[in-house]
Amino acid sequence: MWVEAKPSWIRTVLLGGFALPHIWLRTAGVTFLATVVTYLYEAIPQLHYSITTTPFTLIGLPLGIFLGFRNNAAYDRFWEGRKLWGTLVNQTRNFARQLVTFIEAPDADQEELSTFQKDMVRYVIAYVHALRYHLRDMAPLPRIARVLPEAEAKRYEGVDNVPIAMLQRIGNRLLEARRKGWVHVYHAPLLEHSLSVLTDVQGACERIKTTPIPYSYTVLLHRIVAVYCIALPFGLMDAIKWATPVVVLIVSYCFFGLDGVGDELEQPFGMDINDLPLKAISRTIERNLREGIGDEIPPKTAANKGVMV
Repeated sequence: MWVEAKPSWIRTVLLGGFALPHIWLRTAGVTFLATVVTYLYEAIPQLHYSITTTPFTLIGLPLGIFLGFRNNAAYDRFWEGRKLWGTLVNQTRNFARQLVTFIEAPDADQEELSTFQKDMVRYVIAYVHALRYHLRDMAPLPRIARVLPEAEAKRYEGVDNVPIAMLQRIGNRLLEARRKGWVHVYHAPLLEHSLSVLTDVQGACERIKTTPIPYSYTVLLHRIVAVYCIALPFGLMDAIKWATPVVVLIVSYCFFGLDGVGDELEQPFGMDINDLPLKAISRTIERNLREGIGDEIPPKTAANKGVMV
């Protein structure tokens, strides 16, 4: 995600934007076609003919609405993903506080109790990183091995859904603590509720990840945009002559750009420039939770050329 301060209007117009690298080839191709068609039209009188612009007007308006609808759907997915990770930030803070304050036993070995509390908080940190890797289809074991003891990290070798397995492990360890008398009967439901919220957040993130906008919808939109931009020069050259390539360039940039933005926002958990900065959010959670248990705090995630992933 782009995180630097908003540049000036002039710089934004001239240099800003991230869709162009994805659409420049299509835009250049259509513009080149418009240039060739216009040249042939002007050079060969036998090719002179007139096509009314009415079909392009009739198609252009609903096409713009169609693109806007798809982009709204894509942005809704992006924003829902951000809200879910905002919930994850708050819930992990709550859960870490509960682990430190609700797990208590005056008669128990306080050093053992403190070690257990810190281990559980570190497990929550590892879970957040595991969820990030899971949503990005990356292997989480090397990352969680930096947070958990080696024996604990090895538990998840060959596990398909590591984050869910980690929540199950946290629940089992809390059950052990309850049997030891470290968790009051009134506090157990609160801890279980926190685990349930984390499970709900993960399930909602997985729903976004595994349920894209219907493929037939996307394909149809891509085809209509392509056909419209390719056919546009033939409808304009009789009316505006050599201005046709310029107009086609502007129109194709608008349509291909809107189409490309929708593609980029559709999957908010990826590694594109405009996707959610899951690594930075995970590091924020880790810093907050480690600070609460007195661990060494890792540095903040730095932006790379204004972008955080």
